[in-house]
Amino acid sequence: MDVIVLENIHKVFRLGGETVRALNGVSLTIHKGEYVAVMGASGSGKSTLMNVLGCLDQASMGGYRLEGLCVTAMNKHQLADVRNSKIGFVFQGFNLLPRTSALENVELPLLYSRHSSGVSHRDKARSALDKVGLSDRMDHHPNQLSGGQQQRVAIARALVNDPAIILADEPTGNLDSKTTLDILSVFKSLNDKGITLIMVTHEPDVASHAKRVITMRDGIIIDDRNVDQKDRVVAP
Repeated sequence: MDVIVLENIHKVFRLGGETVRALNGVSLTIHKGEYVAVMGASGSGKSTLMNVLGCLDQASMGGYRLEGLCVTAMNKHQLADVRNSKIGFVFQGFNLLPRTSALENVELPLLYSRHSSGVSHRDKARSALDKVGLSDRMDHHPNQLSGGQQQRVAIARALVNDPAIILADEPTGNLDSKTTLDILSVFKSLNDKGITLIMVTHEPDVASHAKRVITMRDGIIIDDRNVDQKDRVVAP
């Protein structure tokens, strides 16, 4: 099943009197259950691509379908609904509310959801925290958790709405090598359960944990390859 289909996506910005072409005709298909890393230097277009995929920004030209929905023609309210129901976000900076417990942080997206599964918000949040191995830290606040534990809370928050995809933007950028491997292990476990993951990173050793690596330069995809997991780089 195709979860994401991009067709000839362009994104053009006006910066002062200059035209910046951040994306120059990107076409891409991502199937359900894939684990994809997107790499590229600063200015390559990878962050713009992530914003388009996450419905945080719209393309200037081209087509985008997410689980069969035509995202391209949506208004801002429809995009917000898609973001909340179909996309889970994990960021480098965790973005947790400091005076709120891990459980309440994870529960937050459910408060804005218009889709009810019949399961209580609290139970869904508990289940998401259990999936990332934090069932014993539910009542802890962010300042009582390590960096790796905070990122696990952020991953649980991304999972809680059962999204079509999880987008992770430099998710290990603030973590040491050992904690990075712990978080990548969580991602692998989730992907093994069929969750579709798309991760932006500038680190080759992190990207090598994905099953497919896309490299961008000057707003286009210059390489798209599957990763042989036997040959992946392991951080020291």
